[in-house]
Amino acid sequence: MKIIHVTDMHLVKAGELLHGLDPLQRLQACVDSIGRAHSDAHCIVVTGDLADRGEIESYQLFDKLMTETGLPVYCLLGNHDIRKVYLDQFPTAEVDAHGFVQTSVQTPAGVFLLIDTLLDGSHSGSYCEKKQQWLKAKLDQHHDQPVFVFMHHPPFDLHLPCIDSIGLEEKQAFADTLATHNNVRHLFFGHAHRALCGHWKGISFSSLRGTNHQVQLDFKSDKISYSHEDPEYAVVFIDEDQIVVHTHNYFSE
Repeated sequence: MKIIHVTDMHLVKAGELLHGLDPLQRLQACVDSIGRAHSDAHCIVVTGDLADRGEIESYQLFDKLMTETGLPVYCLLGNHDIRKVYLDQFPTAEVDAHGFVQTSVQTPAGVFLLIDTLLDGSHSGSYCEKKQQWLKAKLDQHHDQPVFVFMHHPPFDLHLPCIDSIGLEEKQAFADTLATHNNVRHLFFGHAHRALCGHWKGISFSSLRGTNHQVQLDFKSDKISYSHEDPEYAVVFIDEDQIVVHTHNYFSE
């Protein structure tokens, strides 16, 4: 099965620039590239920060562009999103019993768990006890299937102080929740605006650059510095015995 992973669009109002770049134009180029080369993908998963300021117009633009792909699109929220505004634009989006934007998606490769790490009023992420109860229930429900977890905030440090300082707050609790099951095959996240991959507590993981601005590769400073490195999306192939993640710089086409 092939899927597309996209993250961190940071859309603003049409015609506005963000960090000297046009988020709408850059997302349009992403959508065009996916349409040309990956119409056979099973779906697109977007791991948060759809909008930079959580404005309704930004979500309307996002909806319009992603519809152009002709593919199913599954979204979760990041620290720049506003849950209420997002749900006003997407009233049919699935939420859990507490109103968090969390859902499970059955796919030919297994179950995708899209989780909500948004902490209102903060750039850090949270996976509180109420959210963890949902995750525990889903892991129990799908204990006999491969599970793939999608989230915005990484649940561990990346050795990037500027990102680690606004990472997930309940790192150990989240790790303990996943440790109750051994069927989580891969973890996808955004937030860092960097292409990276690795292995964490027996689970492989990957992330990628956003479609607008990036975060400079700085292992010392706790202040975020932005860069104009090219954007990308990921093409993910999931088979029974392997997962292959290609990050694609669509500006090089």
